[in-house]
This record gives sequence, C-alpha cells and structure tokens, in this order.
Amino acid sequence: MTAVEEEYRPGPGLRMIATVADAYKRVFAEGDAAQLLSRPQPVRHTGYDFTVVIDRIEQAADEVVSVLLTDPDGGLLPAWTPGAHLDVFLPSGRQRQYSLTSDPADRRQYRIAVRYIADGGGGSREIHERLQVGDRLTVRGPRNAFPFIEAPQYLFVAGGIGITPILPMVAAAERAGTRWRLMYLGRSRARMPFLCELALLTGGDVVVRPDDEFGMPDPRMIFEQTPTGAAVYVCGPPPLADAARQVLSLHDPTASLHTERFSPVPVRDGAPFRIRLRRSGTEVEVAADESALAAIRRRLPGVAYSCQQGFCGTCRVGVLAGEVDHRDRFLADGERDRTMLTCVSRARGTELDLDL
Repeated sequence: MTAVEEEYRPGPGLRMIATVADAYKRVFAEGDAAQLLSRPQPVRHTGYDFTVVIDRIEQAADEVVSVLLTDPDGGLLPAWTPGAHLDVFLPSGRQRQYSLTSDPADRRQYRIAVRYIADGGGGSREIHERLQVGDRLTVRGPRNAFPFIEAPQYLFVAGGIGITPILPMVAAAERAGTRWRLMYLGRSRARMPFLCELALLTGGDVVVRPDDEFGMPDPRMIFEQTPTGAAVYVCGPPPLADAARQVLSLHDPTASLHTERFSPVPVRDGAPFRIRLRRSGTEVEVAADESALAAIRRRLPGVAYSCQQGFCGTCRVGVLAGEVDHRDRFLADGERDRTMLTCVSRARGTELDLDL
C-alpha cells in the first residue's frame, strides 16, 4: 500500500459476518462437532494422497510379509473402517491396492500384508525384495468398497491372503459381542497369516481348514450351514463367492452376501472389438473373453492399472470416438461420455478410439 492510499476498513455488517463465519469454522469445521455432523464417506474416489514411512517389515507366513506404515512426523493417520484398503504407489511407479488389516482404533499405524506372487505384475516382488524399513511411500485413501455392516450374526469366509480385510471385521464383531463364525481356508497352515491373532479371539468360532490336512473343500458345504439372516462376508478365489451366491439364493435368501475378490472380474456377455490407440498410432483386437486392459497391455505393458474390478479409477482413459459399455462402479454420469475404465468396460459397437 502506497502512502497516498487509505487503509480499507470493513463496515459493521461485514465485520459481523466475518465473526459469525469464524465461529462456525471453529465449532463445525475444526471442533469435535465436525466428527459428528460431517462424517466422512467410506468410499473415497479421488485425492487423499499422503506420505507414510515403513516402520517394520515382518514375516507373517510363508511368502507373506506384513508391512507397518506410520506417519513420518509421528502424527495420527486418517481414520478407516473394517474392509478398507490403501492405494500404494511403489518406487517403480506401480500402483497397487492392499487391505488394511490392523486395528482401526490404532491410528498410529497401518498394517498391510502382501503375498509374494512370482508370476504376477511385479508389485509383490518389489515389496518383498526391494522395500526396506525407513523407505517412504505415497498412499491414497483409505477407501472402502467392502464395508462392514451391523448384523445380528456373521459368517466370515477367507481364502488365503483374503484374511486381510476379514480380520478387522472379525475383531469388530468380537468387540461388539455379536455371534460370528470364521472359515479360514488355505493350502497349509504355514502359508496362512495371522493364525496367532485369530487364536486370541474367543467370542466366536474359528475353523482353520488347510488343504494339506483336510483336502480340497467343497465350497458349497461351507455355506449350507449359514445361520438364518446372517451377514456373509467372503474374500478369496472366485469359486468361493460363486458358491456363496448359488447356495444362499436357495438356502437362505434372507442372508446378505458381501464379497471382495483379488483377481480380475471375468468378462460376461463379451463381444470382440477393436481399439485404436490414437497417440501410439496402433490398433489392438480385444477378444470376447478378455478385458480391454489386457489387450492394451499387449501393446503398452506399462499402462497404469490396479484393482481390475472397476472401482479404483487407475486405468481411466479418454475416449475419442466410439460408444462405451460402462461396467464400472467409479465414473460419475457426467464423465461417461468421454472416459472409460479399461479393466471392465468395453465397446458397445465394434471400435473404440482411446487417448493412449
């Protein structure tokens, strides 16, 4: 401000408005009331990136490590609910999603568990072989596409590493004093993480069923004894969820089924089509039984993707021409005329032009 300018002073009306706004911010935006009056949505689709540091890496089972993440400054981490996951950005640029498997009440740390997959996309190998205590990672979330609901009783079914989102749910049911039963399946006890923690939960029924001791299970038999009206949570290979749907539809239509899978969604009612990759100047044929993402990766192996189930948005690309058969759970209605998720969505016709 120069010497000839007069200092601006707001009038009484504006000063009163500012005072009211400050009071509102203190009470409803920054105070304790904010937690009650403005509860966060469990599924977050954009933003929320922050940095964590690897505090510990521990062997949780054969070929499974648990990674404990903390705030670099020792602060509290964002709140989460059972079933939530983190998007983890690895030093290589890979983005992967891992369920949070610690105690939601302990916001000093997050814990994820990662099984080594030799022939996977490289994310698990990078975590097992390259990451060290003290490394910093960018994460996004937590987000929850597998929410834990209140119910009179629960049946939990976990297959292998599928125990990761289930474990906090079982602990929550235990704390609430609700009836629950867990069927935990795996190849062998040595490959099944968190058995010691499950042994401490005495309020329900834990059935550990390794294949090398009992043989391969019949998934249908697992669900035939589901308590009437129970909430059924399933995380594991696709046959588990498929069996749950088939059995429960006949045995107990009152049961509520909640599933999370860690393999790509199978293509249903697919038809072949062609994709033009406009920036790359090439074309790729998509078979009737494969995803657009899988076909694109034959030409562009470094293209970004993560969940392969249509809810994280990592594989979103611009659509330059053609009509899309949208099969995702992510895009807003206003985005569907110009973008698509290649992991699940397809062409309605015979061709699509994409901004790749």
